[in-house]
Amino acid sequence: MTDTSTVRTVTFDLLRSLGLTTVFGNPGSTEQTFLQEFPDDFRYVLALREASAIAMADAFAQVTRRPALVNLHSSAGLGNAMGNLVAAYHGNTRRLRGPVAGPGLLP
Repeated sequence: MTDTSTVRTVTFDLLRSLGLTTVFGNPGSTEQTFLQEFPDDFRYVLALREASAIAMADAFAQVTRRPALVNLHSSAGLGNAMGNLVAAYHGNTRRLRGPVAGPGLLP
């Protein structure tokens, strides 16, 4: 890390070190700062809906046996994705769990 490290640069460095360079999602205004100057060594796979993003990431993980990162909207976007998230769980797809950030969800 350098003196000019930001949360954003440290996050991309961490994701890179974990091999999480393929991101599936349906971006909105919340994700604009994440996608600005998106690193060249990352790939963003655009989905029409959040459920599609989960389905594509699930298939990617099963076929490549590598993890994928899914970027979803909070609230309605997460609700839209729940059916495919449950399907991935029952299909025994490996998952990384993390905090869900959004208005009122973090202190």
